Amino acid sequence: MHTLAAVIVALLLSEGAAAQKAVSLPTEDGGVVYADVYGEQGDRGIVLAHGGRSNKESWQEQARTLAAAQFRALALDFRGCGKSRGPGQSDSMSARLHLDVLAAVRNLRKTGAKSVSVIGGSRGGGAAGNASIASQPGEIDRLILLGASPNGPADKLKSSTFFIVARDDSNEDGRRLPRIQMQFKKAPEPKEPIIPDGSAHAQFLFQTNRGERVMREILRFLSAK
Repeated sequence: MHTLAAVIVALLLSEGAAAQKAVSLPTEDGGVVYADVYGEQGDRGIVLAHGGRSNKESWQEQARTLAAAQFRALALDFRGCGKSRGPGQSDSMSARLHLDVLAAVRNLRKTGAKSVSVIGGSRGGGAAGNASIASQPGEIDRLILLGASPNGPADKLKSSTFFIVARDDSNEDGRRLPRIQMQFKKAPEPKEPIIPDGSAHAQFLFQTNRGERVMREILRFLSAK
């Protein structure tokens, strides 16, 4: 298993530095999702689903780290963001964003990935959770939720799930941790949590002094047998 330090060294030494390739993906409800793919064709795929205040470019650093660890990372723009389009895009709270995630998962499968995992932050985590619930068994192997939980019933998740939320991450309704802990309890095994100190929400964890630990834990979870 790659340590984070080894991954960073590999990234710095690699000439291509995991240059991304732009792709467009059809969704099953008639939308089209645009995404960037980092890394060569490989058999381990990762979908990166951004939060409401972010876009596919917000994952660049993490996507390159994953590519250096020999994953193929696909960072998508949800419908209504960038050039991505689809039914319901004007209301992100009710749009069927999980179909955008599933389009990305199925693209990676079609192009050679034998395993596909999803990392979702905030709103993207809710969509990723719903994608796991709606997926076919075995379609999404592992699920990482950053400051998020599925919008649907957590007991219906079909993936091994890693919940990551900062202890004091809050919104206008208060701390997110209690609700996420409730969903964690309902989620089927295998599952695990980490609760870093601080208040950074979702992808903003990577910008703190706990970011390296979070990335190291993600790599461990994705690489575990």
